[in-house]
Amino acid sequence: MRYSALEVIKQGLTGNKGWRPVWRTSAPKPSYDVVIIGGGGHGLATAYYLAKNHGVRNIAVLEKGYIGGGNVGRNTTIVRADYGQKGNSAFYSHSLKLWNGLSAELNYNVMFSPRGLLELCHSDGQMEAYNRRANMILARGDEAEMLDRNGVADYAPYIGMDNERFPIKGALLQRSAGTARHDAVAWGYARGADALGVDILQNCEVKGFDIEGGVVRGVETSRGIIKAAKVAICVAGRSSQVAAMAGMRLPIESHVLQAFVTEGLKPFVNTVINFGVGHFYISQSDKGGLVFGGDLDGYNSYAQRGSLGRVEHVAEAGMSMIPALGKARMLRSWGGIMDMSMDGSPIIDTTHIKGLYFNGGWCYGGFKAIPASGSAYAQLVATGAVPSYASAYKLSRFETGHLINEEGTGAVPGLH
Repeated sequence: MRYSALEVIKQGLTGNKGWRPVWRTSAPKPSYDVVIIGGGGHGLATAYYLAKNHGVRNIAVLEKGYIGGGNVGRNTTIVRADYGQKGNSAFYSHSLKLWNGLSAELNYNVMFSPRGLLELCHSDGQMEAYNRRANMILARGDEAEMLDRNGVADYAPYIGMDNERFPIKGALLQRSAGTARHDAVAWGYARGADALGVDILQNCEVKGFDIEGGVVRGVETSRGIIKAAKVAICVAGRSSQVAAMAGMRLPIESHVLQAFVTEGLKPFVNTVINFGVGHFYISQSDKGGLVFGGDLDGYNSYAQRGSLGRVEHVAEAGMSMIPALGKARMLRSWGGIMDMSMDGSPIIDTTHIKGLYFNGGWCYGGFKAIPASGSAYAQLVATGAVPSYASAYKLSRFETGHLINEEGTGAVPGLH
């Protein structure tokens, strides 16, 4: 079924009885050409692009829970392309371009809203650093501009400009950045993949790998053994656990990252804002809730919940930037399991096991990367090589020292 305004009117006039399920409830087949472990945004996008761009249709996506229950539904929905390092810059630039046409591509409204990203600067050093980054963004052909203090006040008048502890000197503004609806992204890719013949198997947990002579033959799951010529791992915060089943040790740690939303309010935050001192970021959803987050909780965890100490830290940062937040009631909070790599940048690569592929280590960048990650990973699985925009994301860089250390914080995952 193709969605359109005409179809909405037709269904409304006929009692909405003609809508079909967004994707099928499939039973596992004995074997597939490709098995993708992980039914989040990256796994579903990979399946979609494998089927659409490379003609591979005999695919199963295995999800241990339900579609949308992992990190793809547990984030702050920010989409941006403001990276400075060469490897990251090309990748996120390409991803942002894909975001702009994603709703039309999938025939499903992912609610991408290019409302802009404002990255505040609180010192002369930060202003200089962001000026350099803006020039790098412009040099690759993307959009960025620098605002002075008055420009920030005009663009976002609700920001507290008189904070003596964290004075606002200016900001980097990327007007093409914004937000999208996380659930809609998962559902849109699931629907698109299903329409191309992909089997989406929910409540299908991988228990082990079938590996013979250094070649992957399939996976053992909670719903039986499934044979496959190729197996692709993309399970975000569970990367180390799943890879360990195949005898792999990854340069990744798992940390919990909390996010928060307030009660619904009248629109007043017109953009995405990053508080340059306290690593606080905020936007306002289409429902009116203020969606915000901050730093990792600082300890290794596989729990989808965090500590009260981080709640206080994030609230303090928010109040420092927007004093009016003190009048809003926090509605709920949640946690996502972050797969933090040792240099703060992702991995899309083959492994030492023939037919086994790995995608992970996305740190804070997973949601915004979904379209480009899925497209690149699909090309790797189909052809054995990634496109040029993802060529820096090799596992071998941790052996050779060619790291992509975007934040300059070294091999400390909790600081990236």
